[in-house]
Amino acid sequence: MKPVLKTFQIPGWGRHQPGRSAVSGVSSAHMKSGKATIWNASIIKVFLALVLNMFQLTATAGNLNHKEISNKNNETNFRQIDSIPFENYPLVNFNSYFIFLGQNLKQEFTGPFHFKKKDWENFGKYAVITIALSFADEPVQQAALRLRNRNAGINPISKDLSDFGGTYEVLTVAGLGAYGLISSNNKLVNTTLLTSQAYIISGAMMTFLKILSGRTRPSYYPAGVEAEPRFLGPFHRKLNDANGSNENSSFPSGHSTVAFGVATVFATEYRDNPVVPVIAYSAASLISISRITENKHWITDVFSGAALGYFSGKLVVKNYHLFQKNSSSEKKKNSVSFSVNYNWNHIEPALIYQFR
Repeated sequence: MKPVLKTFQIPGWGRHQPGRSAVSGVSSAHMKSGKATIWNASIIKVFLALVLNMFQLTATAGNLNHKEISNKNNETNFRQIDSIPFENYPLVNFNSYFIFLGQNLKQEFTGPFHFKKKDWENFGKYAVITIALSFADEPVQQAALRLRNRNAGINPISKDLSDFGGTYEVLTVAGLGAYGLISSNNKLVNTTLLTSQAYIISGAMMTFLKILSGRTRPSYYPAGVEAEPRFLGPFHRKLNDANGSNENSSFPSGHSTVAFGVATVFATEYRDNPVVPVIAYSAASLISISRITENKHWITDVFSGAALGYFSGKLVVKNYHLFQKNSSSEKKKNSVSFSVNYNWNHIEPALIYQFR
């Protein structure tokens, strides 16, 4: 909106009075004798008015340029769908990290209570696919066992991929964050911090679902006994194997959940580089498949974990960019400025009220 200009004349300025000069305010009898003095005073006043207006025009031009840039940035941000480029965002500090984490955890657990029509449609699609895959739980598990028995070379590869989805994945992300700090790459550092949040909130939801479902792992059943995916619920006694691992915590897959949570954050923030999403999702998929070949999960465990990690990663990225956009945007306020103009041998002071 263009500024609204209103001029208010101050009494005694710019108004001719009988027997007085509009410029100097001296009597007309002395005007001839003080002609040179009047012209000098007029020149000085004109000069001062020009200087004041010059500063005003400079400030106004700066404000208009700033507004133009801000508007262009807002248009660019509006066109972004999932992410706003944030190479110039400051590093997340300690306080904002945990405030942000609390908000993400809250939305992770209360989100279903605020579902809209589109959200329920997506959840319905997930439910249909999961139910369809449940018929393949046992056949896929048996096929994976046969594959392991016939190809001994698959076993060490499967184990390494499964191990990478645990401690080694955390170390890899931490290494990327350290490299970002050393190279002063704020985007990389912030991205690794976002992955840690996706890791935490998806892990919290995953743990809750594991306790709630109490599903038996394929590895719970001894050799020669056909494994069955059973949901025992949250009140069943804890089942442990010979190594003390919990055997009724199969749904959803924890490795699949955190792997896709981390992959989604990197794939979203670096989607302008097509190689990054391919590497991220490929690594997450291999880690998830290894949990089936290691006989630790059913295929529906892996699929549900991947969906949970994906939507958790999207939630973290979306909330972070909204947080940065709101905190960095300037509050638009109305402004008042003062102007002095020299017109027709008199000075006109004015107040400019600008609506925004």
